Order: sequence, then C-alpha cells, then structure tokens
Amino acid sequence: MKNRPILGITMGDICGIGPEITAKVLQKKYIYEACRPIVVGSARMMECGIKVAGAQGLEVNTVHRIADAKFEYGTIDVYDVPLIHDVETPPYGTVCAAGGSSAFTAVAKVIELAMNNEIDGTITGPLNKESMNLAGHHYSGHTEIYADLTGTEDYAMMLADEELRVVHVSTHVSLREACERVKKDRVHKVIHIANEACKSLGVKAPRIAVAGLNPHAGENGMFGTEEIEEIEPAIQMAQAEGLDVDGPVAPDTVFSKARGGMYDIVVAMYHDQGHIPLKVIGFVYDEQQQKWKSVTGVNITLGLPIIRVSVDHGTAFGKSGKGTASEASLENAVQYGVRIANAKLQKG
Repeated sequence: MKNRPILGITMGDICGIGPEITAKVLQKKYIYEACRPIVVGSARMMECGIKVAGAQGLEVNTVHRIADAKFEYGTIDVYDVPLIHDVETPPYGTVCAAGGSSAFTAVAKVIELAMNNEIDGTITGPLNKESMNLAGHHYSGHTEIYADLTGTEDYAMMLADEELRVVHVSTHVSLREACERVKKDRVHKVIHIANEACKSLGVKAPRIAVAGLNPHAGENGMFGTEEIEEIEPAIQMAQAEGLDVDGPVAPDTVFSKARGGMYDIVVAMYHDQGHIPLKVIGFVYDEQQQKWKSVTGVNITLGLPIIRVSVDHGTAFGKSGKGTASEASLENAVQYGVRIANAKLQKG
C-alpha cells in the first residue's frame, strides 16, 4: 500500500460538476489499486456529490490529517476544508462567490499538502474563473494559482489526450499579447520544459516539434518574421544542446503529424493554437442525442516543484446537479497523476 502514491483531488467549484464526477471516479475499484486518493474540500459538499452521482455504497471519512485517511475502496477520504460561505446544499449552475471560494481554498490547501510532502501529487477539478474572482481571488486560472503559491516563474501548460501532447508558450492572455510573448528565451525554456515533461512520462528520447506562430510558419518572412527572429534561434539553441527538436512547423499540419506518431510533443505558441486540436480529438458531441459522447484529455502544469494534473473542461454549470456529467477527463487526470508520481517516486 505504501508504494502507491497519495493523490490529493480537489472537487472544484461546488456549483459545478466537480463533486459528482469525483464520486463517479472514486466508485471505480481500480483507482484504489493504483493510488491512495484523498479529496480536498468540503466533506458536506462531497456527500452531496455522492447523492447526485447516485454512487451507491460510498461513505465519506472526514479527516483533518493525511495520517487519518483510510484509503479503502468504498470510503472516500475527505481532507475537510470548511466553506467560507456556508451553504447547506450547492447552488448548482450558479456563478457566485460561494463556489469560487470553495474552489480556491481547496486548491490552496492541496498545494500546501504537496509542498509539505504530505501527498505525492495533486489532481484538480474544474473551477469557474468569474466565481473565483467574485470571491476575491484574482487569478485567471489554476495554472496561475499554482505558479504563485509555489513561487514558480518558469512554467507552462501541457494538454494531453492519449499520445498527443501540447505545451504552450503562453496561455491566458489576449491574442495580441500572446504574439508579443513569442520571444527566443521563452520559446527555448518551453522546449526544455516539454523535453522534461516527456521524460517524466517515460519517453526516453523525446521528439519535439515547435509550431510556427504565423500561417505556413511565416513562409520565409512573407507572413511575419517571428519565426526567423525568435522561434528559429530558440530551436537552434536547443538543438546545439542535444535536444531532438524540429521546426518551426506550419501550425496547420504539426498536430496531425504528432498524432500520427512523428513527434512526442508539440510546443504551441499560444492558448487556442494548442487547445483547439486537443479538444477536437477529445470532445465529441452527438447532435442526435444532444449530448457529449466523450470529454477526455488532461491539463498538466509543467515546471512546478509539485505534480499538478487537471481535467480539461470547465464546471459545466448547465449539467451540474443532474448526475449526467462524464467523469472521463477526471479519470484520465488521475491516471496521468499516477503515472507521473510513480516515475518521480522511482527517481527518488
């Protein structure tokens, strides 16, 4: 049992689908065979999530120390983080400070536990940025919270769905600012972050593709000069250091090449350049049934001193409280968390 990593799972915004999908994931016995999961958040809200999910036979074990967790299938250990805005049941589908504060305080606690080496990795459920800001926590997302609370300056977001992986030069900024952030030093740092990320997943000799910023990767300066002035020099620096790096590759073909097995990871220049291809693969909507057939993929923050893996979707307020939300992305996140934590534990 001690060989299995301890993973702290935040349930996210209590007004969204986080608590119910957490219950659905922890209803799967193999999860307890792969790791020792502990939910971080309100124990009362976790009980609500179990009811909504219809997760028969699950009980909540409320703890205030990791040492008091049982880590037994059939029992959901909850490291209780009291609600700042006291509510009896979640106001499902609502943008509000109660949901924002519940999400933030749980994230802050799970980071603290990981930084103190009480847990081996963190898995985060979905939060709502507007709700979090209403609660007075002015961050643009999980990534920025983790960077701030761990004192990390050089970090990047990686999305993964099966063997397609994408890491970003910039994320939650305007498109205009994203273009301005494409600088040689930053691109070079993200190439190294991408290389280390692949190694943490067991890829011994990562093959890295770097996407261009402009159409056709600038077409030799016809459609922009960022490739010539910033991206190519960064690639050349990394190649001189022995990394297997290709690019800049035209953005409209690089992801298909990676999905086909030509590359292990793609360095994307901005948020949507990397997010769109991943979500086209992982998010499949069925018009006839008027529902999502699948919502897969995970979000991993790289460059941190601790492990952080997240669902690759939002709070889905329109579905919350109905018990119909898919737990696939959270299940993927736990699987990735186990994979990375095991590799880190083996390295010592």
